[in-house]
Amino acid sequence: MLTYPNIDPVAISIGPISIHWYGLMYLIGFAGAYYFMMRRTKRTDLYGENGWTKEQVSDLIFYGALGVVAGGRFGYVIFYNFSKFLENPLWLFKVWEGGMSFHGGLLGVLVACLLFARKYKKTFFQVTDFGAPMVPIGLMTGRLGNFIGGELWGRTTELPWGMVFPEGGDSPRHPSQLYEMFLEGIVLFIILWFYSNKPRPTMAVSGLFLIGYGFFRFLVEFVREPDSHIGFDFFGWMTRGQMLSAPMVIGGLALMYIAYRRQRLSSGH
Repeated sequence: MLTYPNIDPVAISIGPISIHWYGLMYLIGFAGAYYFMMRRTKRTDLYGENGWTKEQVSDLIFYGALGVVAGGRFGYVIFYNFSKFLENPLWLFKVWEGGMSFHGGLLGVLVACLLFARKYKKTFFQVTDFGAPMVPIGLMTGRLGNFIGGELWGRTTELPWGMVFPEGGDSPRHPSQLYEMFLEGIVLFIILWFYSNKPRPTMAVSGLFLIGYGFFRFLVEFVREPDSHIGFDFFGWMTRGQMLSAPMVIGGLALMYIAYRRQRLSSGH
């Protein structure tokens, strides 16, 4: 088995101020998304002469950050700890105790995109198609933050790259955070970046993101340890993460079907 690196969760400490790796990973993720969005603003062949400005990109990052944090926390509470919320509704606001959900963060970002679209007189899918290829950057850094924090580890394994995590008992476990970092982050970014590098019908890029993330997350959930207070939801094997990811794949397929059907109809085929 491999040795878990046991990295100090505090990345930078200046006097009484401590910056944790997990928070730093969020900042790096948003910075990376900003960089690649700014590169895309020059692509008039993709977004037209009046496509995207630097001000709009900055605002979209701001809206997205609020959506990720608010939606991520709300989703974690509702999807994974609703009973605790019913016992103490104020626990929703205790973000310092940890707990974020990607699926909740996605819903938060979608609301943010809707508000952004109204402000700048863009359609909802113009915004999501533009931003979707950048999301895996944040997923990649976020999963690395999970790994450094020694959380969300995988199920026990006898494979040679299994690791003993500080809070995961004495048995080697799948480093499922790294699997997700690779699939949901690196691989999905490459797929979306090259796919969106050419003009595509509206909704298609957003649809491909939903398919890609939903599929990769569903796959990794087979080796990721289910939440101890939830276990399996259905059939003795389906986790909460899989239950939330399956509709993403279905929704993504529907968006791509509609996108290309509209393109065919508009071209007269």
